[in-house]
Amino acid sequence: MHIKKGDTVYVNAGNDKGKTGKVLSVIPSENRAVVEGVNIVKKHTKPNAKQPQGGIIDQEAPVNVSNLQLIDPASGKPTRVGHKFVDGKKVRYAKKSGEEIK
Repeated sequence: MHIKKGDTVYVNAGNDKGKTGKVLSVIPSENRAVVEGVNIVKKHTKPNAKQPQGGIIDQEAPVNVSNLQLIDPASGKPTRVGHKFVDGKKVRYAKKSGEEIK
């Protein structure tokens, strides 16, 4: 996958188009990622130890990775991601600037 946990991404489709956020988790089996502040849904919860009051909470729902683009570390703009081998290791790089992504 071209997206990993901790990456800063740009949403290029859907209700949250144009937003950026940090990837909180990735679900490779479903091709989805949870992004901070994107695709917020309301969840109804029963009272429990964590939420003694219960009620309605806002939380992020997964977004399809095809709707996300990585933010280029050099320019700060959305870019496509490529893969290449450097010293025998596979690394990701930004197609716009050619810079390696850490």
